[in-house]
Amino acid sequence: MTPLLLAPLELLYGTVVRARNARFDRLSAQRLRWPVISVGNLSVGGAGKTPLVICLARLLAPERPDVLSRGYGRSGSAAERVAVQGSAERFGDEPLLIARSTGVPVYVGASRYQAGLLAESEAAFPGVHLLDDGFQHRQLARDLDIVVIHRSDLTQRLLPAGRLREPLSGLRRAGVIVLRREDAELESTLRAHVGSDCSFWIMQRSLALQSPVQRAVAFCAIARPDEFFGGLAAAGAGIVDRTRFRDHHRYTMADIERLAALGRHLRCDGFVTTAKDEVKLDPAMRYRLNEVAPLQIAELTVDLEDPAAALDRMRKSLIVTAR
Repeated sequence: MTPLLLAPLELLYGTVVRARNARFDRLSAQRLRWPVISVGNLSVGGAGKTPLVICLARLLAPERPDVLSRGYGRSGSAAERVAVQGSAERFGDEPLLIARSTGVPVYVGASRYQAGLLAESEAAFPGVHLLDDGFQHRQLARDLDIVVIHRSDLTQRLLPAGRLREPLSGLRRAGVIVLRREDAELESTLRAHVGSDCSFWIMQRSLALQSPVQRAVAFCAIARPDEFFGGLAAAGAGIVDRTRFRDHHRYTMADIERLAALGRHLRCDGFVTTAKDEVKLDPAMRYRLNEVAPLQIAELTVDLEDPAAALDRMRKSLIVTAR
């Protein structure tokens, strides 16, 4: 459907969002014993939250962080700790990736509060919770809201006509706005939508290949696949096919057989995917692709322009909470 036809639904959605936020502005949220730092965004997927959570978990290592996540698409709803050797079906692809990449405890649950209680019950010493994709999860109190902004957020419409989960006015709740280095000039525009004490961080994203590839079959199931394919080309990869699946798609052996047949037909010298996709491939799927050509992961990393200032800002929120 066109945005024009979806306009009435967009208006309805906006009314519901405003009413919901007004309700949470009046109510007291559930509070955990440890401080909570939320990382979220305004739009549906693709802003770079997961690599930023990984970056912040490493930066906060001296504070003993854990990560709380809903675990989008997981088979269960009860709170539990992510096992690094577990499956994406049980824990969700992003929580599993975070657990494997950082080594910090990651907890999933339909109730992030229950996940936090479980985390606190299992820890020997107090720490800090990183709330993954938490900006709209207002049932849980947080001490700092970090919001990742994608350039397209400034021109997008609300769901279902666009990708925004709430309007730019929601940024009044943010304590930190994170922009990509190439979007740094957006700070002046965004200042009109945030509070006077809001900080701006700049992050640099980089995509790296494990080994050169000239005839790659690239595939992914992420919100912004064109950015992934563009990053591969910028990293020097030669791509003979770009296969897109919907965001959070669960791979089947039939998908893998199609990719294997395509790779053989195109005489590819490698399959390339994202780390988020790789955690959803079981050993049989990896083996099948490797029979045709080596499977490798394009590693997406995020570095903050001023990590010391970022750590200081987060620690200040922890000190306020401790008081």
